[in-house]
Amino acid sequence: MIRHIHILGASGSGTTTLGCALEKELGYRHFDTDSYFWLPSWPPFKNIRPAEDRRKILEQDIHTADKWVLSGSLCGWGDVFIPSFELVVFLWLPGDIRLSRLIERERQRYGKEALEAGGEMYEASKAFIQWASRYDDGGMEIRSKTLHKALLGGLSCPVLSLEGDLSVEERVSAVKELLY
Repeated sequence: MIRHIHILGASGSGTTTLGCALEKELGYRHFDTDSYFWLPSWPPFKNIRPAEDRRKILEQDIHTADKWVLSGSLCGWGDVFIPSFELVVFLWLPGDIRLSRLIERERQRYGKEALEAGGEMYEASKAFIQWASRYDDGGMEIRSKTLHKALLGGLSCPVLSLEGDLSVEERVSAVKELLY
């Protein structure tokens, strides 16, 4: 039985959504790398937690759960956890769909006014969307398809690649097929 799953992909590809769905439907504990990478703040995603602290907290959390799913990217800082993965799920969506989702998520999170020119979150959101837009053509120096494909190529566990705009239900079903 597969007890430890890692889900990765670009920001906006649905890694967290799939992790939450697997937790709800199959009883896996869900952990998201953003909770470890970023220190709590408002607005969020401002202060990076030191790498050693991230590893320590994540290690404590995954050892409290028999079955877990970890969503998000941990390339570099979390490579020590790779041997514990029993299945890795890679999600990919075309950039236009991802960016549209991210922009909508930013609106929901901060409000339309905060994202307009001169708004409190305008510069940070603009920089985030620009960073996220580089996923498909970025190199090994950033969270990119190139970096993720290199990671996937070196894994000894099964890898499930789900590409395209699949529903959450379709993604859960594809994972379930490998679990049973």
